[in-house]
Formats: sequence, structure tokens, C-alpha cells
Amino acid sequence: MQHERMNRPLIIRTLGRTDYLATWQAMQAYTQSRDEHSHDELWLTEHAPIYTLGLNRKGVRLPSRHDIPLIEVDRGGKITYHGPGQVVIYVLLDLKRRGMSVRSLVSAMEDSMIALLAEHGVTAAARADAPGVYVEGAKIASLGLRLKHQRSYHGLALNIDMDLAPFLAIDPCGYQGLQVTQVRDLGIALTSEAAAQKLLDKLTTQLGYTDRLTENTL
Repeated sequence: MQHERMNRPLIIRTLGRTDYLATWQAMQAYTQSRDEHSHDELWLTEHAPIYTLGLNRKGVRLPSRHDIPLIEVDRGGKITYHGPGQVVIYVLLDLKRRGMSVRSLVSAMEDSMIALLAEHGVTAAARADAPGVYVEGAKIASLGLRLKHQRSYHGLALNIDMDLAPFLAIDPCGYQGLQVTQVRDLGIALTSEAAAQKLLDKLTTQLGYTDRLTENTL
């Protein structure tokens, strides 16, 4: 029975642009209702412009612009921005069932993005003191997770081809003066759609899955 549960296919949900609040609530509901038979899932999406403030809120500078909504959420970390042209993948895994630690999940997410950039000649790296992926000190991807009963939700956001100006109104991930970059500015000709599929392939492999199913709705 344990072998059967471990070999359930990974569900990939390709959702297009979604409302942040509705997607967050759907993640919470799925995680709350999970049992030992439920599938692990990756949700691929993109959001309209929004700032999200994680649980580590002490001392966070709130956005200096007010034309973009701000929402307080239950992921780890501080403040970040989501918007069009950014690949977002939410990671809904039963870590206990897969025998994974939180640290190994974070590493899998970071390593997937680092490998994607390396394919295009860009050297990127993670930072022990600030989860995410960086290119020459500039942040190109952010991470944030929440665990309930060893089941994860929230995930990663990789900047592809977006308006970076909203990042100037915050201290990204709580770091004053932190520079932000994106795939386009590194000279990589890669659409969000192509980047998303490449990243899904790499993340699926990093998570140890060989079988997956794709769906387009929640």
C-alpha cells in the first residue's frame, strides 16, 4: 500500500492567470482536506499585480505605492511582489510520504531554477541566509512555503519578462536595497510559457517523479 501511494502520478495544474486570494484559499482547502490517498500537485499560474506579506512581518517596510493591492498571507518570509510575466508554481506535497525535509524541498525548488538558467549560460546561486535564486547578487526568484501536518503549499516565483518597477516600492523579501532581475534582462529569449514548461520538467525530476498528469482546472 505504501508503494502504491508513493507511485501515484504527480498532478500538474496549468491554471493561466488566477486571482491570488482565490488561489491561496484553494491551496489551503486542498491541504486541509488531504489524506494518505491524495495526489501531490504542482499548480502553475500567474497573478495580476499584488504584494504579499508573509508571516515574518516584524520591521517590514510596507509598499510606498498604493495602486497595487497588499495582502497578508500565511507563507514564510516577508514581502514580495507578483505580477504578469512571472512564473509562479505552487508546490502541494505530502513531505512525510515522500520522505522529504523542508530543506530538501527548498533545495529542489532552487536547484530546478538554477539548472534552467544554466541551460542558457547564466550562472545563478542560492543563498543560505535568504531563500531564493540570485544572479550576481540580484534576486531573480523568490520562495515561500507553509506546512500543515507535513504537507506543503505556496511555492516559487521566477521573474521572466515583467515590469520590475513595483519591486522598487518595497524591500524585496525584507532586504533593503536588494536588486531584482529577470530572465529577459539577462539576454535570454524565453517566453513565460516556455520557461514554465522547462521549469516544471526540472522540478518534477528533482522531486523524484517519473509519472505526471496535466489538468487545466482546480
